Amino acid sequence: MNTTEESEHLFSYGTLQTEAVQLATFGRKLAGEPDTLLGYRQTMIEIQDASAVATSGAKYHLNVQFTGRDSDFVVGTMFKVTKKELEQADIYEVTADYKRVSVHLESGTRAWVYVGVASGELV
Repeated sequence: MNTTEESEHLFSYGTLQTEAVQLATFGRKLAGEPDTLLGYRQTMIEIQDASAVATSGAKYHLNVQFTGRDSDFVVGTMFKVTKKELEQADIYEVTADYKRVSVHLESGTRAWVYVGVASGELV
């Protein structure tokens, strides 16, 4: 990442943590730090976009769902990305399956995270 570019924080709990998806999406391997998303639980969704399935190698992807409960949390990785890379992640995380929302992580960092749209959820 070019250090002169403004960075964003992106929290991943699923396929964006894998090297193959990072290389296909960003053209580089991302460096990240472990972090936790509080008040959410993991579910699975069926991905409808064939290119996202081809990139990840999986038709079913992890999803997070807000519960607001202190007992619910999702462990993942917080990455620093450029605004352009965030836009590339938007393309990978197809809007028919996911939407990007702003959250506070356990570390106190404000980050973007992709949450599934409710229609495709498998609990």
